[in-house]
Parts: sequence; C-alpha cells; structure tokens
Amino acid sequence: MTGADIWIIMPLAILAAASLLVLLLGAVVPGRYGTAVGVVACLGAALWALQTPPAAHAPSLGMAFTPFTRFFTVLFSLTAAATLLLSHDYNERRGIRGEEYPATVLFAAFGMAVVSASANLLILFLGLEALTFAFYILVAIDLNRGESAEAGLKYLVLGAVSAAFIAFGIALLYAAAGTLSIAELVRLSPPAAAQDPVALAGWGLLLIGIAFKVSLVPAHLWTPDVYQGAPTPVVAFLSTASKGAAIVFLLLLLPAGKGFSPLHTPLWWLALLSMLLGNLAALLQANLKRMLAYSSIAQMGYVTLALLTSSSEGFGAVVFYLVVYTAMNLAAFGAVASLTGAAGMEDLEDYRGLGYSRPFQAGVLALAMFALAGIPPTAGFIGKFFIFYAAVRGGETPLAIIGILTAAISAYYYLRVVVNLYMRPAETPESRQPASMTESITLSAATLVILAMGVYPSPLLGLIDAILR
Repeated sequence: MTGADIWIIMPLAILAAASLLVLLLGAVVPGRYGTAVGVVACLGAALWALQTPPAAHAPSLGMAFTPFTRFFTVLFSLTAAATLLLSHDYNERRGIRGEEYPATVLFAAFGMAVVSASANLLILFLGLEALTFAFYILVAIDLNRGESAEAGLKYLVLGAVSAAFIAFGIALLYAAAGTLSIAELVRLSPPAAAQDPVALAGWGLLLIGIAFKVSLVPAHLWTPDVYQGAPTPVVAFLSTASKGAAIVFLLLLLPAGKGFSPLHTPLWWLALLSMLLGNLAALLQANLKRMLAYSSIAQMGYVTLALLTSSSEGFGAVVFYLVVYTAMNLAAFGAVASLTGAAGMEDLEDYRGLGYSRPFQAGVLALAMFALAGIPPTAGFIGKFFIFYAAVRGGETPLAIIGILTAAISAYYYLRVVVNLYMRPAETPESRQPASMTESITLSAATLVILAMGVYPSPLLGLIDAILR
C-alpha cells in the first residue's frame, strides 16, 4: 500500500477507528464520551475529504477519491454528526444507553463513505451492506419498545432479500463482463446489455434490490412500519444518508449521458407508482412518522423521475435534491425527536398548540413541512423545480406533469401539521420545554441550509456541476 492509498482511505479509517474507540471507551468510562468522539470523528473525516488527494485512484484497494467521492463523504459524515447530536438527549429521555449506539452510527457512516469511494462492484456491495447491517442494529436498538424490535425484524428480513437480489445481479454482471471494475462496466451499460440477456438480467436484479433500499413502490412495504418503530434520530439518518448512499450506487453505475433504454420502462413505473401511492397513502395517516414515511416514498419517486432522464441536468437535480432532502428530513425528524418526551409523540393530534408552548422546535418542524411541500422560498421548492425542469428537458413531460400534480396534493398533509401546531388549541396546556444545546445546534444548521439553498442555490449547483463532469 502506497502513501497515496493511505491518503485515499484516511476518511474511512477515521470513521472506522472512531467506531472502535467509542466501544473501547465504553469499557473504561461508560456513557460519557461516545457522542463527543463520534461527532469529532465525523467532522475530521469531512475535513480530510475536503483536501485534494495526491492520487485519485487506488486500484489495489478498489477505491477512488474523485471530487464525486469527496462530496458525498462530506455529506454522509456531516449527516452522521447531526444524527449523533440529535440522539444525545433523545436517548437519555428514552432510556437508550450504551456505546454501541454511537459506534454503530459511525460504522454506518463508514459504509456510506465506502459506497461513494468504490471503484469496483465488490467494494460497492460491501459498503452498501455494511451500512445496511448497521441499520439492522440501530432500528431495533430501543429495547424498551416492542415496536422497535418488530421494526428491526422486518427490516432485517426484507434487507436480506434485497441483498440477495443485489449480490445475484452483481454476479450476473461479472459473468457477462468478466470484470468487477465499475469503469470497465460502463461498456455494459443497459443499452449495450440489451444484446446480452445475462447482463440485462443482472441490471434488472440490481434495480430490484436498490428499489428496496430507497423505498420505491412496490418494494416500499417495510417503510412505514420501520419509520414508526425505530428511534426518531435513527429514522432521520435512515431516510437521508442511507437512501442517499443507494442513489449514489446507481449514479456510479449509470453515468450521465450514456442512456439506459432497457431500464427506462421499469424506472418509469417505479417513479409513477411511488409518487402516486406515496402521496395518496400519506393523506390517510394519523401518525406523523408514518405520514413522513409515505412522504419519503413519494420524494424518492421524484428523485427517480430526474434519474430517468439519464442526462447531466437530471443527475445534477438528483444530487441537489439529495442534499436539500437531507436538510429537510433532519429538520423534520430532528424537531420531532426534540419534542418527544419519555412517552413519545406519535399522532398528529399530539402536536396541537405546540407552536406556542415550544416555539423553536415547532418553528423548525413547520419550516421543514413547508420545504417538503415545495413552497418557496425554501430549498424544497428549488429542488423540485430542478427535478421537474430536468424531466421536461429530458422528454418526460407527462410524468413531470403527474409529479407536479402529486406534489400539489402533498401540500395538504404537510400543511395539516402546521395547522395543528398553530391553529388548533392544545387539549391540555403544556409547559415550555426548550431544546437542548445539541438539538439547537443541529436544528439551526438544518434550518440555515433549507433557507440558504432556497434563496441562493448557485454555489451548490456550481459544485455539483463540477463533480459530475
């Protein structure tokens, strides 16, 4: 291993070493430094990733450290840091103790960084399954709630099925191409694979597995149950960085401009059904976390719509929306976690009047709802605008029109939360409970990103254009 190789893997090494360090500290000083070490490690990995490496590729390791890799390593590391900050006081209130929680969050971030740095299919699969394995633990980590164990079991069983599809798809692609190199597999992109039934079957199996990872209909059935049962900060992490890593998986394998006509029809139906079912099912939910779960299905439908164009504009819209969606969901679930006491707040009715008794958390939650609904001047509006613009430019006008109509429908259930917060009195008066310092830092940062990207998205758009070249 050369010095350049060590440089390339250093962000991964920081996250992995910190995960082990947190576990070792737990044996000496239990329950004291897990969050602090985890946040410092995530920030350290992000800062290291911002540096320009001496070499972009490490062929012996099956990894690359391109601008694309550096961008997503920073995004995943910062999301993990935000999750740890949101979890600190939430876990105390819910009785979730032990160093395995921050250690597993760091291990999940390690898996995400491996996905973004992958240069061959084997490393890509191992990174994706590493982060999925971490979420098997995180979803079921609340031992005081039977719903958490149930959610973990459902996620484990369906996740194993998804992993089998992806592994079999990779095996078929390897059989067709004779290589695991992602760069060399570009020649077996779906148009070329149309002449090779083995390769085409491989792409199809990969698509089925990734559809589960990002909750696309009909591989979405696990989502509302897992979102409802898992600890709220874990849901924030699962709904943002985990799905972002799965989208990165596709972006690495389907370079912009190459086209993928054999996959066009299944992707078209995945996008359509996800936008329709996600938004219509969310209208019927009385539980806030289940409503946000169905909302996330619809949001991934919008991302698939932009991906469907196979254009640089569409891929740029995908990356931009992943960033703003991360901020929006961290704000939404972070506010819910901050408002949640020992008993939890599940139903929409529980949020009546909280805009006055807990103004900061309620204000962040309301802003997140406006952003998810795509109301200007939030980042959600800009993100949806670029997605539908790319879809129209890419010739997907009918699907874009359906997407716009479903986005309009979604305003009803998002704004219903705001109505409960500010326009309906609480059944029982609640005392003012300010957010903790760690929660305030995270929620303020997410709010700043939502507003800044909604008003001035040009710097991020320029950066995205540079990393996709």
